[in-house]
Order: sequence, then C-alpha cells, then structure tokens
Amino acid sequence: MSESKRTRIIIIDDHALFREVLAKALAMQPDFEMAGEFASSDEAVELIKKERVDLVLLDINLGAEQGNSFLIRAQTAGFAGKVLVVTAGVSDREAAWLANRGCSGIFLKNDPPDVLFQRIREVMSGVSRMDPVSVRAVLSQVEGRDLALRKRLTQREREVLRLVCEGLSNKEIGQRLGVTENTVKGTLQQLFAKAEVRSRAQLVRVAIERYWDQVEPD
Repeated sequence: MSESKRTRIIIIDDHALFREVLAKALAMQPDFEMAGEFASSDEAVELIKKERVDLVLLDINLGAEQGNSFLIRAQTAGFAGKVLVVTAGVSDREAAWLANRGCSGIFLKNDPPDVLFQRIREVMSGVSRMDPVSVRAVLSQVEGRDLALRKRLTQREREVLRLVCEGLSNKEIGQRLGVTENTVKGTLQQLFAKAEVRSRAQLVRVAIERYWDQVEPD
C-alpha cells in the first residue's frame, strides 16, 4: 500500500507507556502510519497545521489539561481529519458535547486493540459511532435538569470561560479580550467559586457538564 493511502495517525495521551505501546501496535498495521505522539495538545495542534493528519486518537483526560480543548483548537485551525476519543470513560453529557464538536466516536481503553483497529477503519470509511438522535436526547434531558441548578455567568465570565476551554493561557486571554492579566485572574477566581472547582482542568469539565450553551460560540 502506498504511503499516500495509509491513514496518518497521531496520539494525544499523557501516559507515556500507553502512548508508546499503542503507537507500535498501530505502526504494525499495513494501512496505518504514525505521524506523531504527544502528551498534550499544544504540539499536536502545531503539527496538524503543517502536516497531513487523517485521524487523531485523543484522550480527554490529560492530567492538568482537558483534551476536550483540542477539538475546539483543531476546528479553529481548520483541521479536516477525524477525531476518535480513546478514554477510560465519559459521562453522557460529555459524550454529547464531543459529538457536537465533531468527534467521530469513543473507544474505551479496556477494549482490545483489534477492536480499536476496526473502529479506526470504520471511522475513516465514514461510519460515525456518535448517534445524533441519542445526542439530542441526552442534551434535552440534561438541559432541563441543570437549568434550575446552575448559576448564570456574566458576559465577561462567559468570554473567559470560552477561551479557557480553547486552551489559552491567562496572558493570551487578556490579549484576546483587551484586558489585563490580573483581570483575567480575577474572573477565573469568580468562575472557580461559581463552579466549585480548584483547577482549570476541573473548570473545563464543569463547563461541558453545566454551562454548554454559554461556552459554545454565538
């Protein structure tokens, strides 16, 4: 099989051993080609801007970083490839958010490698494992359940939260919004208090769980 017809794959996962073992297993498949493996989304985003990547295997739990931000940044960068989430598990709400962001499927890490290889080939052939009807049902249920519980965000808090979900630093957020870094830090503290979290990664997860409509672009 010619190199141009092979599926070029990158892995984003913060567990080095899992990443290396999976990369070797993928490279042994005649129709796959490894384009890179990364512990965070930063280098991966730079790669997809420069090279052809057909598929991203994305872990959404990257330690201090939430891998969900890669989907937002990849869309902003004009990434036209597929994304298959490889994770230990996701909530219904998070699965719905992933589907809404263009994720083609979810693979659980405790499933055997052969199943993953088959899932990759299905995704590349255009088969999606994210049923839009199920997604709408989940969203409808959770929207109604959460509406009375969550605290509304101010316009500034929405803006900062949206950019945090895109993976921007405090300095970058300040530059984007035309405010000081201290202003961003103050707004983040307000968000931490409202969401009852202590880290940016936790904030991103809560944003997906509770503040979906306020984080999505207008």
